[in-house]
Amino acid sequence: MDPLTVSSLMEVMKEFFPPNASVAVSDHEKFIYYQPSRLVDLHICAGDPIKKGSVTQQALTEKHQVSTYIDSDVYGIPYYAMSVPIFDHHQLKGAVTTIYPAKPSPISRNLLTIKAEDRWYPIPYSDVMYLESEGRKTKVQALSGNGYHKLNLTELEFMLPDDSFIRVHRSYIVNVHFIQEIQPDSHSTFLLIMKDRTKIPVTQTYASLFRKLLNY
Repeated sequence: MDPLTVSSLMEVMKEFFPPNASVAVSDHEKFIYYQPSRLVDLHICAGDPIKKGSVTQQALTEKHQVSTYIDSDVYGIPYYAMSVPIFDHHQLKGAVTTIYPAKPSPISRNLLTIKAEDRWYPIPYSDVMYLESEGRKTKVQALSGNGYHKLNLTELEFMLPDDSFIRVHRSYIVNVHFIQEIQPDSHSTFLLIMKDRTKIPVTQTYASLFRKLLNY
């Protein structure tokens, strides 16, 4: 990947990333672009090697999206990040990593607070069936009803417990405990029938990881 091209592209796309996130782009060995946010800065420079134990290194090694918390041993400060590997004709080329500043509190690791009809409702993660992107907000469908969270789907993804939630589409994250059926939709995609009978597609981008995580 040409660093100048990547830099120009990221300048155009940066408005689509969360404002409190730093963004890094790497090839398979080193970083070629980095934009820190006001709230978190790992002090990465273009040309720096990818550190062992970082989220970027994990995504490149495992060849699928990784969202996790990293302690201060790697970059001197703790952070959350999501890294997505980049492929060109099935060949690994690099990764895009978004880096977030704060570890969620113990309370926020168990509850998601949504807004509906000018009121706020704390919802346990175990009651959330799926989340759907709607512009810069996220629609949350829970057992008790639905509402909206102010963060977008990408920002929420790194906060959700990864033993229950999985991204299956650019617009959807589902709680695997509410999947009733998995139907083939084509040779490489699937259609999820949730327990409330909502149909949610699993796109090709996420199909391989989905099958791996659900062990089939």
